Amino acid sequence: MAKLRESLIFKLLLGVFVGLILGYSLDAKIGVSQETAQNIIGVINTVKFILGQVINFTIPLIILGFIAPAITKMKANASKMLGTMLMMAYLSSVGAALLSMTAGYMIIPKLNIAAKSDIVKNVIPKLIFKVEIPPVFSVMTALVLALFLGLAVVWTESKTFEKLLDELNNIMLKIVYKIIIPILPFFIASTFTTLAYEGEIIKQFPVFLKVIIIVLIGHFIWLTVLYTLGGAISGKNPLKLLKSYGPAYLTAVGTMSSAATLPVALSCAKKSGALDEDIADFAIPLGSTIHLCGSVLTEVFFVMTVSKILYGQVPSVGTMILFIILLGVFAVGAPGVPGGTVMASLGIIISVLGFNEEGTGLMLTIFALQDSFGTACNVVGDGALALMLNGIFKKKDR
Repeated sequence: MAKLRESLIFKLLLGVFVGLILGYSLDAKIGVSQETAQNIIGVINTVKFILGQVINFTIPLIILGFIAPAITKMKANASKMLGTMLMMAYLSSVGAALLSMTAGYMIIPKLNIAAKSDIVKNVIPKLIFKVEIPPVFSVMTALVLALFLGLAVVWTESKTFEKLLDELNNIMLKIVYKIIIPILPFFIASTFTTLAYEGEIIKQFPVFLKVIIIVLIGHFIWLTVLYTLGGAISGKNPLKLLKSYGPAYLTAVGTMSSAATLPVALSCAKKSGALDEDIADFAIPLGSTIHLCGSVLTEVFFVMTVSKILYGQVPSVGTMILFIILLGVFAVGAPGVPGGTVMASLGIIISVLGFNEEGTGLMLTIFALQDSFGTACNVVGDGALALMLNGIFKKKDR
């Protein structure tokens, strides 16, 4: 029981529950006057704004702290196999995202999502005070700096900067674990309090359930595509490998972490007999770091749904394609923590899609609540990429 209370999923669900109950109680004026309810919501909205500012401040630092070190670590395996794996991982994520985008344009208009203006009953009061915490630099500056810095360290073989970037990676990981993740339940609770007070979230709750089911179906469709390609490229029966991934899938669902699942995934891949051992040793650990097809698929469908709920329309095709291209890059350096993909990409969610704190709060919540299944899709998808790699390079060796 104590272990359950310490889990992130429990804290997020508790945040959602507390936010909904508090928001609904204030909306219904249970035990409080309208003026008191407005004052309480004003305080909660101010807390939400400040927490959102803290999260937004860390986004460029997270990008720099994870993408640059990831590039420097690749130098030891700077080979055609590495380049091939990176390209396959990127194309898999982008392909999954395009599948999700296509499904979004087809399905979301049929979900009967009411416009926010049609269902809002109460107006959120102005902030009591406003404390802005601007980021050190913009998201795009962070991305370009991370790419340039990482590549320059590899080209110059600078051991000092490589160690500094590793230290920065550890520092940012601690910030994520010690600051961002602990405040997420409070940020989510405040977000759902204001949404429930407006009268919006209760109306839209069935939509979220439908969306999660749709995304899960999308995971299995994309895994089918990947393993079909893996079988065709390798000339082996992909089911032999896929069947062995049951324990890894369940471990990923339970841990919400590709890193925690890695030992099980590696064991499953080797026991299947479908992969050469050297390929498995290379591709499975690397895939757990750079291949996030399930998380990307999920995020794309969710941002389209949240955009429709909060802003009345899904983003344009051009905007979504730009978002997907950048998201594929961000996914490669996403932190290996629950919700890491959406956390690393909050910058482009804000800058490309135009989401505000309310939108990012909803994204963090619904993404984190199903993150275990996205992680499981990522882990199982790594096996398909390893199968492709096995076919490409072992055929050349023969």
